Amino acid sequence: MPAASVTARIADGVSSIPPGDWDACAGARNPFVGHGFLSILERSGSVSPRAGWQSLPIVIEDARGIPAAIAPAYAKSHSQGEYVFDHAWAEAWEQAGGRYYPKLQIAVPFTPVPGPRLLLRDGALAPGLIAGIEAVTDRNRLSSAHVTFLEPDQLPLFEQAGWLIRAGTQFHWANKGYRSFDEFLGDLASRKRKAIRKERAAAVAGLTIRHLCGAEITEAHWDAFWAFYQDTGSRKWGRPYLTRDFFSLLGGEMADKVLLILAERDGRPIAGALNLIGADALYGRYWGAIEEVPFLHFELCYYQAIDAAIARGLARVEAGAQGEHKLARGYAPVTTWSAHYLPDPGFRRAVADYLEREREAVAQEQEYLGELTPFRHGC
Repeated sequence: MPAASVTARIADGVSSIPPGDWDACAGARNPFVGHGFLSILERSGSVSPRAGWQSLPIVIEDARGIPAAIAPAYAKSHSQGEYVFDHAWAEAWEQAGGRYYPKLQIAVPFTPVPGPRLLLRDGALAPGLIAGIEAVTDRNRLSSAHVTFLEPDQLPLFEQAGWLIRAGTQFHWANKGYRSFDEFLGDLASRKRKAIRKERAAAVAGLTIRHLCGAEITEAHWDAFWAFYQDTGSRKWGRPYLTRDFFSLLGGEMADKVLLILAERDGRPIAGALNLIGADALYGRYWGAIEEVPFLHFELCYYQAIDAAIARGLARVEAGAQGEHKLARGYAPVTTWSAHYLPDPGFRRAVADYLEREREAVAQEQEYLGELTPFRHGC
């Protein structure tokens, strides 16, 4: 179906769309784009116009009026909680007399996890959905539209539509069919292998590590994790993005997708890492602690995640944004992608030139970082 013949509408939030209709488009592979996760963000008050995230999904319906393509879109009044930084763009545009905010963000709020951003029950509607995003941007005189942490398979769709492409770097762990953590360590250089064993022993000394999933996670566990999350959130972002209700709703409605890893001292939780379980990946999301323990962050977020992925036969661990310290723990650099629609020709030219130079720098950096992984030559 030609893009010009497709009509897109703006829905009043994720929660306004029936869960079954949404998930028929989103699929079950990536938990972050499902109706459950995105609606929990809304219903918990973590996402709202007041928080600077107005949920406005862009929807194309079939002849029966049922969604066949959806973009999880948000009108943004700031650039917080995105992890693809455009503050310099905003400053440049506003210094030139423009108004950068509100802008349109197609993303999963507060979640730097690559995944589909065009949720398609009918793949032929992808060009029409992109055209719909552009139309919403143009008709509302928004400065720009940004699709962040876009899975590589959908990148060509935005390239064909003429969007600007931006590259970034994350560090993921790849499961090469390992049967145990020790088998993974066998692929590392001897010095790195010894360093990791030493770190792990120091991290867990005097502690009990527990993996909790599903009904094992109680409100008392969420209370403990909320204290961890608040500490990390206040130090990283000034204030936590998520509300306490978010965690209760997540545990109540998506418990089978949640893996909570806790460190306890004498039965009292002192630190924790929250992961979501996808069809082929374990996604590390939030971490925090109320007691300083050397190497405990690495143990809970990286090593225990590897243990869990091996036990579940998952292909990889995605441990969140940034962090070159992950290299020494067996996580390798991978490219992440975003796509950007800038209607103003002058602004577009300036950003396009910047992005071309940035992509070259990212590629060079990744080549260098790839040489720093702890794996033995040939592994």
